[in-house]
Amino acid sequence: MSTNQNEKLTLEIANKLKEIRLKKSLTQTDVAKKAGINSNYYSKVERGEAKPSVVTIEKITKALGITSSEILPF
Repeated sequence: MSTNQNEKLTLEIANKLKEIRLKKSLTQTDVAKKAGINSNYYSKVERGEAKPSVVTIEKITKALGITSSEILPF
């Protein structure tokens, strides 16, 4: 996968996370606390500046009450 494809995928996931969070009227801090991760790190995930591990994605999806298929475009 090229760097451009990686960046596109990262931003697509980031945008979906933000969209879902806003629909649920949650702050980034709310999600981070529920997921047990640092709120600054979660903010970077939502901006597409960080690439979370599979374990972290699992924590975030559980915190949002969604499945990974709702944010992963594949």
